[in-house]
Amino acid sequence: MSQYSTMSRVKIKTITDLQKMKQAGQKISSLTAYDSSFSALLDQAGVDVLLVGDSLGMVVQGHSSTLPVSMQDILYHCQLVSRGRQQAFIIADLPFMSVATPMQAAENAALLIQQGGAQMVKIEGAKIEAIQFMVQQGIPVCAHLGLLPQLIYQSGKYAVQGVEEKAAAKILADALKVEQAGAQMLIVECIPATLAQQISEQLAIPVIGIGAGVDCDGQVLVLYDMLGISLGRKPRFTKNYMQQADSVYEAVQAYVTEVKEQKFPELEHSF
Repeated sequence: MSQYSTMSRVKIKTITDLQKMKQAGQKISSLTAYDSSFSALLDQAGVDVLLVGDSLGMVVQGHSSTLPVSMQDILYHCQLVSRGRQQAFIIADLPFMSVATPMQAAENAALLIQQGGAQMVKIEGAKIEAIQFMVQQGIPVCAHLGLLPQLIYQSGKYAVQGVEEKAAAKILADALKVEQAGAQMLIVECIPATLAQQISEQLAIPVIGIGAGVDCDGQVLVLYDMLGISLGRKPRFTKNYMQQADSVYEAVQAYVTEVKEQKFPELEHSF
């Protein structure tokens, strides 16, 4: 993939750019995206990273979890998002049961990169062998620790992870392991802010938080949550930016500004 868009020759962000942002202490803004129109709007509003998340199963498809989302679903939506962006970095989720073996993970990741336009794939859990194998094939990987939505049938509920000392130690150890395995980014979800800060300080790779406090290297939210249009109960860690905005574009700009200035998340959005 060329690092320049064909329309305006704007440079597309790379993982190197995001790593430099961490080193410089500049916060990384990220939102989920599922289609071309929103992709273009978020891009123009200055969002650094677009995540084609399997959260689309809940906010777009109307399911009660992310589990029904297929590889074809992610591939399709990734293609839409890649057509709309001009500069943002694109990460695509590897959905439920798409990484049962390292080879399967690599083959599915290759589809998202070759056909979907993704620059990186995200994998839930400390699947070290899969991460190592994908990295060996030249596939950029973002790991995901803490609350793992794809394990909802095992856990039984969406809850804060790493509260007890033993659980916190395991998440920290797993974070170090995924970095050592070659992951170039990490998302931590629903963990105590103090733990997320510790992880961010100990890892050289960018650590993006969702419900993990303000001291991560960046923040990500589900787009529909921060626009206040998701159905059902809203997570504590999200914020409705449409309440004080005259347009979606203005709401997204406000989110980007608050992330950059470390005004979001506040204590009320953290654990």
